Amino acid sequence: MIGILCAMREELEPILKFMNVKEKINHANNIFYLAEFQNKDIVLAYSKIGKVNAALTATIMIEKFGVEMLLFSGVAGGVDEDLKIGDLIIATKTTQHDVDLTVFGYEPGFIPESRVFFECDEKLNTIARNVARKLGIRLKEGIIASGDQFVHSKERKEWIKKTFKASAIEMEGAAVGCVCWNENIPFFMLRSISDTAEEGAGVDFDEFLEESSRVSAKFLVEMLQEVKSD
Repeated sequence: MIGILCAMREELEPILKFMNVKEKINHANNIFYLAEFQNKDIVLAYSKIGKVNAALTATIMIEKFGVEMLLFSGVAGGVDEDLKIGDLIIATKTTQHDVDLTVFGYEPGFIPESRVFFECDEKLNTIARNVARKLGIRLKEGIIASGDQFVHSKERKEWIKKTFKASAIEMEGAAVGCVCWNENIPFFMLRSISDTAEEGAGVDFDEFLEESSRVSAKFLVEMLQEVKSD
């Protein structure tokens, strides 16, 4: 079983159009779509915004529906100057930029008995690279930082970039990465850039959300054709 997770309805709907949805299950104040795509069993959901919602939904996918890998698709704000609106990026690893226990001597992003960075699955990232080459698409790679805040200031953006060497910012990925790390489940994250995480980012986000969601959805569906599932 493959799990496909998005944060928002707008990010999931373009993916659902490619799926043969067989059943909708209401659980924990959310909807889970049981579907089939090219003889692969898939469960899909959008978590709603934020790390808590994302962690809850990812855990349900793994423990209730038995997903064996989790693919996360959606949009993000660009931090790397080379990233433009509409570009695609896959995460090499994720981190929580809003975790701060530095007063106790810990480094930013670190929680005791956990870690700063959660690695993404290299096999799934390799499939993404191969798909990008086949389609002639420029696919960026980098660290994606998550936090329960919509970053829209140059100062905060630069701090995150400097502290975590992040290439993009969003609000859910590291929570899902943490769940998958604890559950020993392969995790993949794809983001399409919707804004530049500076002043005016909210306007850009609203304007480009739909198109950026379509870009990431189309790429993810191409990937699914190459992903093997038991």
